[in-house]
Amino acid sequence: MSFKDRVAVVTGGAHGIGKAIADAFRSEGAAVEIIDIAPGAHFVGDVGNKETLEAFAADVLKKRGHVDYLVNNALPLMKGIADCAYEEFQYALSVGVTAPFYLSKLFAAHFGKGGAIVNISSSRDRMSQPQTESYTAAKGGIAALTHALAVSFAGRIRVNSVSPGWIDTDYRVYEGPDAVQQPAGRVGTPKDVADLVLFLCSEKAGFLTGENICIDGGMTKQMIYHGDHGWKLER
Repeated sequence: MSFKDRVAVVTGGAHGIGKAIADAFRSEGAAVEIIDIAPGAHFVGDVGNKETLEAFAADVLKKRGHVDYLVNNALPLMKGIADCAYEEFQYALSVGVTAPFYLSKLFAAHFGKGGAIVNISSSRDRMSQPQTESYTAAKGGIAALTHALAVSFAGRIRVNSVSPGWIDTDYRVYEGPDAVQQPAGRVGTPKDVADLVLFLCSEKAGFLTGENICIDGGMTKQMIYHGDHGWKLER
């Protein structure tokens, strides 16, 4: 999967999954443009801000002239209904849903042939832990936004989303229950997600659009009942 002379844009690309995606694109020959709130040798800014998104898009187009791939990865705030303020919930949606929508809009007329958008959702778009409403709502929103964009961009830009489960960004190796509870037998790594993102952007995925692919080691397919394998529900 060579991406030589292609331009990839990655939000939240300075660390974790985003960095793995950016590094993977670079290793395959792509030029990579990153926006992240963390300081560094990239465009520094908050994707929850409209003017910042406009400035970033203008900067990318001034330097590169076009884009080929947009990966919306920036991480929204996770707070629950007990302590999440109205403004915090709105901010989570701004980062997790509005920013991907607006960047897609800003770059829409500037995608090269074979262009693709990949949105990073989460397995939380279909399952939840308590007190995660802001993050879960944002991830559910971007999963739905994916198929809407795929239909609007039909014939021009393919749009898919990826829903990671437990991904350890420090690449620690887990043993015991943390590993064996996963049908795949281990916890995921950022490279697992990056490999899938590059596949979705490649010509090998040319007939794939509007889809959400869950990459979680099989956890969301595993039914768990009280008493299974010694697991007990306690409230």
